Amino acid sequence: MDKITPSHRSWNMSRISSKDTKPEMIVRKLLCESGIKGYRLHWKKVPGNPDICFPGRKIAIFIHGCFWHRHGNCKDATMPKSNTDFWVRKFSANMARDKLAKSELENSGWKVITIWECEIKNREILKNIIHKEMGHLIKNDEMMAAEPNPDYNKQSI
Repeated sequence: MDKITPSHRSWNMSRISSKDTKPEMIVRKLLCESGIKGYRLHWKKVPGNPDICFPGRKIAIFIHGCFWHRHGNCKDATMPKSNTDFWVRKFSANMARDKLAKSELENSGWKVITIWECEIKNREILKNIIHKEMGHLIKNDEMMAAEPNPDYNKQSI
């Protein structure tokens, strides 16, 4: 049983943004700090509207919330206790849409990078992902210098 009213739940859900989220802004800031530029945001000309897209290099970056996109074995990918049938269908549709977009992009010669919300919480993990996947584009090696983790407040996402 839900602890809040349906109208309050609806209000809460309406506040969840799909663009310019805090995880997305953190990734964009790190890309900028590393000297990686020339990307488009939410480009509608390719399947799945990647959060960050490098059309000339055919690189698409999806920044996925662990809850909404069901990050495997992640503590943040919990299942709501109420209205379970709805959530199972919702999450299945999200995962199928993600899989289709990735497949279509890869079949068109694109490199697809998925960055999970839980990986963004640790700046070192995020730096390693960007270095591994996009190291050939890094213009600022200072990006790899150790820095304290940014203040990341999950509730504000």
